[in-house]
Amino acid sequence: MFSRLRAAARSLVMAAGLMACVSVAVAGQMVPPTRGATGTPAVPIRTVLELFTSQGCSSCPPADAMLRAFAEDPSVLALSLPVDYWDYLGWKDTFASERNTERQRAYAKARGDGAIYTPQMVVNGSLHVNGAQKADIENAINLTANNAAIQRVPIHFWQQDNTLNIVIDGAEPGRIVTDATVWFGLVQPSGKVEVQQGENAGNTLTYTNIVRDLTPIGLWKGQPLRIQIPRAAVIQASTQRSVVLIQEGKAGPIIGAAWADLW
Repeated sequence: MFSRLRAAARSLVMAAGLMACVSVAVAGQMVPPTRGATGTPAVPIRTVLELFTSQGCSSCPPADAMLRAFAEDPSVLALSLPVDYWDYLGWKDTFASERNTERQRAYAKARGDGAIYTPQMVVNGSLHVNGAQKADIENAINLTANNAAIQRVPIHFWQQDNTLNIVIDGAEPGRIVTDATVWFGLVQPSGKVEVQQGENAGNTLTYTNIVRDLTPIGLWKGQPLRIQIPRAAVIQASTQRSVVLIQEGKAGPIIGAAWADLW
């Protein structure tokens, strides 16, 4: 219990420190990245896949491999969110985060179905399916992509020198705007674990885009928005990638996404 309390305290300290460093302003005009900047891929992100997985779940390795395959598509932002509620089965997940578990529960509450399991794939913050079933995932992608009620918001995200820059476009004329949470996440691009105990004992598991932290850094209310974060405030040895998500409410549909590699 004390280790979990310490982990929760570290997360709160990091979140508080990040918020203290974030500079937020209404952007009257989008400032594009200049020479020497890295970030915003040329292909817009159309799909966000969030896989809730666990090293203690024998059904999860096929889903982890499935996520890795989807991550090869540049229009897909595929994220692994290891959860901690299977740790009691004999193996403590080395990537698990209580905040990932909380995010999964928030989704279940927002949907109203209470469905929490592994491997669970949440597609664009809207639908959930078994993360090992390719046909079901593709169907959920098509359903959410063709949902006219979910209007995408362009995000421009890049690193310039020692600053991470996030610029979010304003809402289109006539669009009904719901307050949306702007999330900033630190991601470890890959990781391998040799599991010694539990359901996957003796196996080496491979993970893709492991979410190590996901923190709300602002609200989008339909106006153009610019957010700046000092790189030094967020950089970690294992997290060479960062992501930005815009999500209706706290756990509603994802209406914008971007990522950038840190250097």
